[in-house]
Amino acid sequence: MAAVFLVMLYEYSPLFYISVISLCFVVTAAMVLGWFGFDVPVILRSSDETESVLPVPEKRMVQVTNPFALEMGTSGVASVTEGVSLRPCCLEPCVLSCYWGCGVHALQGALQTHQHGPSRLSTPQQFQEALHFQYHHCQSFHISGEDREEHYSEMPAELRITDFGHLPRERYPLVALLTLAEPEARDTYNIAASVTVVHVPDDKYSLEHV
Repeated sequence: MAAVFLVMLYEYSPLFYISVISLCFVVTAAMVLGWFGFDVPVILRSSDETESVLPVPEKRMVQVTNPFALEMGTSGVASVTEGVSLRPCCLEPCVLSCYWGCGVHALQGALQTHQHGPSRLSTPQQFQEALHFQYHHCQSFHISGEDREEHYSEMPAELRITDFGHLPRERYPLVALLTLAEPEARDTYNIAASVTVVHVPDDKYSLEHV
């Protein structure tokens, strides 16, 4: 029936016959390419369309709680010879460890060990071992979760240390470490320790020069 119709159409007008055949070819090609609801092969899509179709990855915001906070005390004048007052504000019971005269390279090595080592440095003992005990004096305080008092730390007078030399220095005047005291709390928080370098003035440099 279709063949008879095409023959009659060709006898009527060859030009109109060619137009109808061309239209049928275009419609068939459009259906194949998906213009009428079928999916278009990826190889035929434009780059802009491909980018719009691909799903955008979602990055989930994660809130991390820092259980540590440390402030300089307001009582007295801080110096290497007279000591310094520190006020920790912790959400959990913690340990404040003060390392006087801590080696610069030793501290950098300890921080790299904490970042790239097999386990985190979460106790003062682990931190001291990572420092290879390269400090002049260490003093520790046990802090409760509600403790907001100032804690005074100083080097023993028998060490006879009044300064840490000229810049660039090989030792920090004071490094304050806060760690969680209870083992259960160490698994609760993503932050295992807080390290603060305190530039205490001495006979060689005042605070504004350090």
